[in-house]
Amino acid sequence: MKAIGFKQSLPINEEESFIAFETEIPKPEGRDLLIKVQANSVNPVDYKIRQNAVKDQVLDSPKIIGWDAVGIVEAVGEEVSLFNVGDAVFYAGDLTRSGSNAEYQLVDERIVGRKPRNLSIAEATAIPLTSLTAYETIFDRFKYNPATDKGRILLILAGAGGVGSIAIQLAKKLTDLTVIATASRKETVEWCKQMGADSVVNHYDLKDELAAKGIEQVDFIFDCVDLKSYWETAAELIKPQGHIVSITGSSDPLNLNLLKNKSVTFSWELMYTRSMYETADMQRQHNILNHLAELLEEGTIQSTLTTTFNGFTVANLKEAHKLQESGKSIGKNVILF
Repeated sequence: MKAIGFKQSLPINEEESFIAFETEIPKPEGRDLLIKVQANSVNPVDYKIRQNAVKDQVLDSPKIIGWDAVGIVEAVGEEVSLFNVGDAVFYAGDLTRSGSNAEYQLVDERIVGRKPRNLSIAEATAIPLTSLTAYETIFDRFKYNPATDKGRILLILAGAGGVGSIAIQLAKKLTDLTVIATASRKETVEWCKQMGADSVVNHYDLKDELAAKGIEQVDFIFDCVDLKSYWETAAELIKPQGHIVSITGSSDPLNLNLLKNKSVTFSWELMYTRSMYETADMQRQHNILNHLAELLEEGTIQSTLTTTFNGFTVANLKEAHKLQESGKSIGKNVILF
């Protein structure tokens, strides 16, 4: 099968930042599905791993990354019970395993969902990673409770990105939260409004813009952009007994003492935790993806696809990575095989 990978971490403009090669089609065992990949999408995690995974060596065999994907179940392991050969599926994969930048991929059935019937392959491919991240944040980290959280304010930092785009939709359609998103360019402001945000503020002047809307503090903050830069601001803006969730991490230790007097809860969200550690509730991701498929089929939420690259080639993969690295990507970018 054809695959695209890298032997060392190089700038994307370098000729061998990605290389195409041939390798064996893997065989499914246990609860694994063998998927014939039809499309995948590029997320910030892709370029971050490409930039950092192989800095001090050159691998003998290329590393295959890529996670979001749509495909057809080609074969199943002996313990599979959730899917059959021929099923159309979508998923976000597992950081610890070979990725979707290949014509075939093994994925545990517990983190796979059925492809939404009403979406094109490209539209469906834009969904899994960002939607799982947003869904887990709202319901597993914030633990949204309709009895107590109605009318509370959720601030999403970077509303026009892949995660922010779907988080706005899920929060507006599945909760009674007031949703405020941050954006700074005309096109990103309009995108956030299109996704359903109640209000959009410029992240370069966050406190003043919120104050101009009569908002001094918020109940929930979801950081999708740069926790280190926003940490002190977030600590000021969060209400007593509020909750901050971040997906971005920080290169420096965080001063959690800033949250102490307010008894604020802080949580990380990594949608790969369940698959990396094979947690007891790992199959929740299968259930979430199937719920998302229902929401998409009902028209409750929409795909966040904005850019499609036609053809599984090194050139297209490089262009998709360049777009993500530019910091100007809106919504999701998909490569059709």
